[in-house]
Amino acid sequence: MNIDLISTAIAQAAQDTTRRSAAPIWPMLLAIFAVFYFFIIRPQHTKQKDSQKMLDSLAKGDHVITIGGICGTIVNIKEKKDNQSGNDIIVLKVADNTKLEMIRSSIAKVIQKNSEAGKESK
Repeated sequence: MNIDLISTAIAQAAQDTTRRSAAPIWPMLLAIFAVFYFFIIRPQHTKQKDSQKMLDSLAKGDHVITIGGICGTIVNIKEKKDNQSGNDIIVLKVADNTKLEMIRSSIAKVIQKNSEAGKESK
C-alpha cells in the first residue's frame, strides 16, 4: 500500500512541474530571438546595405581590391542594357598594358576614390 501512495505522489508532482515550466518558456524564446536580431541579423543587414552603396558609387579612377585580392584602377565601366541584375562589367588596369574585365559585384573594397592615375590613363 505504501508503494501505491508513493507512486501516486510522484506522478502528481511530475504533472505539476510540467504545468509550471511551460509558462516561462515564451519570454525566454522572445529574449533569444531579440538577441539574435540585434547581434546577428541587424548588423548583417547594415553591412549588406553598405556594401551595395559602395558598389553603386564606383567610378572611373577608383583604386580597388577585388574579392580575389587583385589590386587595380577602374578605367571603364560597361553598363549592360538590362541593368536589372546589376552585373555591369568593370575594366581594371592592373599593370602597364594589362587590363582585366570583372563583374561589379567582385569588387571587395575601394582603397582610394578617383585617383589621379586613373584620370591620366583615359
